[in-house]
Amino acid sequence: MSPHSSNDGGFAKAAGAPAPQTIVTDAEGLDAALVTLPGGAPAYVARPGEGDTYPIVLIAQEIFGLHEHIRDIARRFAKLGYLAIAPDYIIGYGDPRTAPDIDAIRAIVVRVPDAETMTIFDEALAFAATKGGDPSRAAVTGFCWGGRIAWLYAAHNPRLRACIPWYGRLDGARTKAQSRWPIDIATALKVPTLALYGGADPSIPLELVEAMRTRLKEAHAPAEFIVYDGAPHAFFADYRESYREEAAKDAWARALAFLRARGAG
Repeated sequence: MSPHSSNDGGFAKAAGAPAPQTIVTDAEGLDAALVTLPGGAPAYVARPGEGDTYPIVLIAQEIFGLHEHIRDIARRFAKLGYLAIAPDYIIGYGDPRTAPDIDAIRAIVVRVPDAETMTIFDEALAFAATKGGDPSRAAVTGFCWGGRIAWLYAAHNPRLRACIPWYGRLDGARTKAQSRWPIDIATALKVPTLALYGGADPSIPLELVEAMRTRLKEAHAPAEFIVYDGAPHAFFADYRESYREEAAKDAWARALAFLRARGAG
């Protein structure tokens, strides 16, 4: 890894022009770079420029791909002392950043096998461990489609300290590539999980959130939901009109406290 501060990611075309409130986190004092994992997937990595051991946070990108918003989140974590790594688990099936619209992006994402995604995150965790990351203090977080992936990876890797899915879909069509959804793994979840959701998200109705809560509770799974009344899908996405500052700041603070409390900070 070598330090860099340029924005070589850009924002996804289908996400529209960045909103005025877009947060920009520089790479000053960080070691940040785009790397290639052993299986060929690219990953954006950011860590403090000083020190030799860091907690690890795996970041699962939105449906829009490994674009600038996700890279910025990685730098935010790195500024707080984490080794943050965001593997691009979608790019092998198309680049959402250059897709013309959301339908074109969905056509890419629906082809991505979950089993392959789990392997890519395993590789990302192993890579982080070779760069000073402490795998005994590792967590996963994810946004939008990546929120779904965060749930699934927590079930896949019960050794994680924490899981923080942000408005990830809980249920959907089952296909050969994507045969399970978070609601299917609720009874097997062992990783402490903080789920951050919007109360006004039509893609994830509150009835489904309650169904997920019930399954988790019945299984005595270590998970809790925070639902922000009136907040839409992607309320943390500061580069979009969906951003809700109050909910986003509260959720970020809760996420960081959760990581620390679970030994991943």
